Parts: sequence; structure tokens; C-alpha cells
Amino acid sequence: MNTSNPSITIVKGAAGATLIGVIAVFLWACLALLTTLTAGIPPFQLLASSFAVAFLASLCTLGLRGTGGFSSWRQPWYVWATGFAGIFVYHALYFFALKVAPAAEASLIAYLWPLLIVLLSSFSSGESLSKRQLLGALLGLGGTAFIMQQRAHSESVAVPVIGYAAAFACAWVWSIYSVVNRRFSDVPSNIIGGICGLVAVAGLLCHLAFEITVKPEAAQWAAIIALGLGPVGLAFFAWDHATKHGNLAMLGALSYLAPLFSTLLLIAVGQSDAKPILIIPAVLIITGAVIATSRSRKTSA
Repeated sequence: MNTSNPSITIVKGAAGATLIGVIAVFLWACLALLTTLTAGIPPFQLLASSFAVAFLASLCTLGLRGTGGFSSWRQPWYVWATGFAGIFVYHALYFFALKVAPAAEASLIAYLWPLLIVLLSSFSSGESLSKRQLLGALLGLGGTAFIMQQRAHSESVAVPVIGYAAAFACAWVWSIYSVVNRRFSDVPSNIIGGICGLVAVAGLLCHLAFEITVKPEAAQWAAIIALGLGPVGLAFFAWDHATKHGNLAMLGALSYLAPLFSTLLLIAVGQSDAKPILIIPAVLIITGAVIATSRSRKTSA
């Protein structure tokens, strides 16, 4: 394991790295809520603003170490390209999905990525797909289809197909990125700070090209800063380390605690209706993850 990452040197081994990944999972459980609190801010403006906060926080942290703190940023172009593509595309799709589709439903669909990580990590390791993994995948997809069907039968409400499609696409983007990131286990996680800067610039360019700038109010600024420090900041450093050194299958299983917690948070603050029907797709998706990972957790390292 690479211990050159100064931000995560006290916890060693796959179990410790997996535990660090759990920090990211619970921070991401707050992502949907914080995003809804920025209602009215265009998606790319929100993307640029929150990642700029993460980048500035990273500069301050690394700056305390002097110029040597930035030595970990000297990496091949494909390392930067992989991180940028995964993080920027995922968040562009995720923020867009939450803006055009109901937050609870979009969040549940987007959280198919833990199950996809289990399936993709199985393929990348050369293991055959077991019946348990196939059943888990079908249950997860069944939960997603149930969400869409229920929305389609809502009275006088158009189905936000494009929003659901964006949420589903971001699940694939993040799962592929997480599995591919394993190949860069020797790259310190400090590089995530630089990638956040690139994502902020890309988000700003897209915002200027496609959106009209909206001046955030005080409460919206607070949510943007919270996003940048937590779900967009610390969470990515933790996840980068966990996917490089932890147990991917276990991370996938534990990650399914987040969508349920996320939905409960949205309901608790009145950002989503407390519809009992949401329990059905939540149970289907979470059960699918448990079934798919039950065997992998015993065999994966």
C-alpha cells in the first residue's frame, strides 16, 4: 500500500482503507439534500462553485507543506484524464438529474452504482458472474423500473425521462471510474485536489456557454460551501484511497446504506414526500446489493 499520501497514513491495510471509504459513503448520503437546498442555481454553476470550494480547501491544506506538498500532482496525463472524466461527467449528470427529476427517485436510481461496482469488479478480476450476482443485478434494475413506473402513473405529472436517464448514466460512469481507479494504486490521493480544480474550470466553461448566472442567497452559499467541503471535497479523497487499497465488493455492499439514509434525510426536512411506496424500490435495490455481494465479500480482497 502506498503510504505517501499524508492525509491518510494512520490507517493501513485493506480493512482500514475500506473503513475510510465508508466516510465517503455517509458524506454522499447528504449530497441529494444539500443539492436540493441550492434550488434555483443552474447545474453547471453549482458544479463549478462546489468544486472550486473543494479545490481551494485542497490548496490550503497542501500549502501548509510548502511546494513539496504539490509533488504528488506530477502524474501522467492519463491519470489526470481518468479522474477528470469520472468525476466531472458523473457530477454533471447527477446535478442535472436532481434538477429535472424528483430528488428521492433520482437519488435511488443513481445509487445503482454500488451494485454495478460489484459486477464490474468481478469481471475485471476475471471471476465468472455468479447466480447471486445476476439475481442482485436484476433486483436492482427491478427497483429502478418500479420507481419509473410509479412516477408514470402519477396524476397529471409528466415523466421526467431525461432526468431518470441522467441518473442511470451517472451510476454507470461512477462505477466504471471506481473500478478503473484501482489501476492507479500508486498515485497519492492528494491528486484529487488538482482534479477538483479542473472540474471546477470545466463546470464554469459549461455554465458560461449554456446557462444564465444566478446570484446565490446566503442559505444557498452555505449549502454550496458544505457541498465543497464534504460530499465534493473530503469524500473524494476518502473514496480515491478506498478504491485503490480497499475491498471493492465490501465497499459496494456498505454503499447501499447511503440511498436509504439519503431518502430519509430528504423526507425529514420536507424536500420529498413521505410516500410509503418508496419503501418497495428501496428494499429491492438494497436486497439486490446484499445478495450480489454476499459471496464476493468472502472472496474479494
